[in-house]
Amino acid sequence: MPVDVLVGLQWGDEGKGKIVDVLAPTYDVVARFQGGPNAGHTLTFDGIKHVLHQVPSGIFHAHILNVVGNGVVLDPFVFRTELQKLTDRGVDWSRNLYISKKAQLILPSHRSLDRISEEARGGDRIGSTLKGIGPTYQDKVGRAGLRVGDILLPDFKQRYQDTVARHAQLASFHGRELDIAAEEENFFSAVEFLRGLQLTDTEYLLNDLLNQGKRILAEGAQGSLLDIDFGTYPFVTSSSTVVAGACTGLGIAPRHIDKVYGITKAYCTRVGSGPFPTELHDEVGEQIRQAGREFGSTTGRPRRCGWIDLPALRYSIMLNGVTELHLMKADVLDEFAEINVCTHYRTADGQQTEQFPDLAGLQEAAPVYTALPGWQQNLNLVTDHEQLPAPLLSYVQFLESQLQVPVRIVSVGPDRVSTLHLN
Repeated sequence: MPVDVLVGLQWGDEGKGKIVDVLAPTYDVVARFQGGPNAGHTLTFDGIKHVLHQVPSGIFHAHILNVVGNGVVLDPFVFRTELQKLTDRGVDWSRNLYISKKAQLILPSHRSLDRISEEARGGDRIGSTLKGIGPTYQDKVGRAGLRVGDILLPDFKQRYQDTVARHAQLASFHGRELDIAAEEENFFSAVEFLRGLQLTDTEYLLNDLLNQGKRILAEGAQGSLLDIDFGTYPFVTSSSTVVAGACTGLGIAPRHIDKVYGITKAYCTRVGSGPFPTELHDEVGEQIRQAGREFGSTTGRPRRCGWIDLPALRYSIMLNGVTELHLMKADVLDEFAEINVCTHYRTADGQQTEQFPDLAGLQEAAPVYTALPGWQQNLNLVTDHEQLPAPLLSYVQFLESQLQVPVRIVSVGPDRVSTLHLN
C-alpha cells in the first residue's frame, strides 16, 4: 500500500494541520517527517481550537498510529507540555504515539545559540522563530548532535555537558554567554518523561506497517518555499520541506509514494524576513490579515499578506509532483468585489516569466496580475460544494487551468466540517 504525502506549497501556515485531521480517518498512520516546535498546525472541531507543534495531526483519532520521524527535531520540554494539554482535553495518546530514536534533540543551549545568532545578524535577520531549530540541524549535519535514543544511554548527562561546553565556545565567538541555567531543570525533567514513551526505530515500524498493507499519510511542516535547498535561501528553514524530505525523514523508499496533496491558501502569507512579490502594504493587506486571523500560531507574529502567487505555486508543484490541490481559507476573501491573481512576474529587464527566480531575481520581480470577480458571499454558511457561488468556482477553475492540477478540496472556515470535497 502507498504512502501519501501532504506538503505546504507556500511559505508555511497553509492549513496543513486541518487537512491532515480531515484526511486522517482514511489512513492507518500519520507520520511527521521534518521540522520541530517551529511548526504550528491548527485544528478546530467541536468549537475548540487545538494547536500542535511536534505531535502529528492524527493524534485526535484513537485508531491511528502517530509517528514522530527521524527527520524531526524534538524539544522534550515543549513535547511534554503539548502532550499534557492533550491529556487535559481527554486525548489518550499513550498507545498510538511513537517517536524515532534517531530524531535530534533540541537542547536549551540550542535555543540560546539561536537567539545569539539572530541578534548577531543585526538588521540582516532571517526571521528565526528562536526555537533552536537551526542550531539543532547544524549539529545534526555536523555529526555533533544528540538524538532521542541517546537519552537511554548511561552517560547521557556527560554527553549533554560536553555538547553544552561546545555550544558555550560558539557563543563566546559573539562575545556572549549561554543563558540556560533556569531551563536545565525543566529539560532533564522532560527527558525523564520522554524515556517513558514509545521510543523506537520508526523506519522499521513504518516499513513493517507498509508490508502489512497499512496506509500512511506523511505530514510535512513549514512550506515548500522555505525548503533548505529550493526555498528563498537564506530566508528558509533548516530542513527539507518538500516530498523528497518524507523519504529521508521517515526512512521510506520513493517507490512507496503515491498521492501528493499540495496545500495552498486562496491568497498568500509569509512570516519573517525574505522576498514576497505579491505582498500588500495597504489596507487590503490588513483586511486580509484581520479576516484570516493571520498571526503566527507559534510566535504570535503578524503575518505578511498578499494575493495568490502562481509562479511560486508552479515551482512548488513541480518540485513536489503534486497530484491534487487543497485550497484553504477561501472564506477570507468573501468581502472582495475583485480578487487579483499573480500569473507572471515582470523581471528587471522588462521581460515576463512564469518561473520562480533566485533570490536576487525575486527581490526585483514585479507581479503581473489578472483580476477576477469576487463572490461577496459568506462562505461560512456553505455546507455542500454544490452551494459554492459561481465566481468562486470560476476562481478555482482559473487556478486549475493555470496550474494544471485539479483542486479537490476547498476550505470555507476553520472548523473540521467547513471542508468541501469537489468532484
